Amino acid sequence: MNRRNRELLASPYFIWSVGFTVIPLIVILRYAFTNAGGAFTVENILAIGDSINRKAFLFSLEIALICTLLCILLAYPLVMVVRRLHISRRAFMLFFLILPMWMNFILRLLAWQMILSSNGILNFALQALGLKPLDIANTWTAIIIGVVYDYFPFMMLPIFNAIADIPEDVIEAAKDLGAGPLTVFTRIIFPLSIPGLKSGITIVFVPSMTSFVVADILGGGKLQLIGNIIEQEFTRSSNWNLGSGLSVALMVFVFISMAFTIKDDVVKEDLELVCVEGTEKPGRRKAA
Repeated sequence: MNRRNRELLASPYFIWSVGFTVIPLIVILRYAFTNAGGAFTVENILAIGDSINRKAFLFSLEIALICTLLCILLAYPLVMVVRRLHISRRAFMLFFLILPMWMNFILRLLAWQMILSSNGILNFALQALGLKPLDIANTWTAIIIGVVYDYFPFMMLPIFNAIADIPEDVIEAAKDLGAGPLTVFTRIIFPLSIPGLKSGITIVFVPSMTSFVVADILGGGKLQLIGNIIEQEFTRSSNWNLGSGLSVALMVFVFISMAFTIKDDVVKEDLELVCVEGTEKPGRRKAA
């Protein structure tokens, strides 16, 4: 395949990227750095430091951190169990975990709303067991449950792929040398699964900060994430300048967070390259 054919095949992706990524981003940046009169300003971006916006941002950061941590704690035990299953059962388990993602996102949140409501399925089951009902609906806990439920597969699958690539011989060799299950996990499985863990953190942490739909449905609109503030500026207040400024401020924070991950990967690759070169040079000298 020559270069011209490759360019023709890539043209739909290029057109899509320009039309739905580059142009909207330029529009957002234009609104972010201008006021209602079109004059240049940075007040829209600095508005992230206002009391209401700062409170929503910190609350969003708290939700994202807790959600990411819970997804990690839930993903590793499940991945270790799935890893031990036969290939056919493993495929069925993964299909079972991914199946809810085929359903509409709003419908899944409405289902959780029915489960967590005061007269919902959860309290009905608790009362049937003689237990006290829980008041979870429209609370911080409901938002956490919804966010974790929605983004858990995006944490589990990268970790599973990373662990599935670990050769079984490496684990068996560690066991033959006397390593227990905890040592095998902490010294072999977990370090080798870090690339998948980083991918999962990136996929889960960033979207969970702006899940304003989850806050609206499961939080009852009582708790405001930064995504809710931005959405309200665009839809209710029609203040595209301020909404764009807050979006850009959030985008900068996300880029800074991702930069540390990319930097760690680059440093790790450089160290691995140095180690490989260090082991190859003596052999080359000997051959010479």
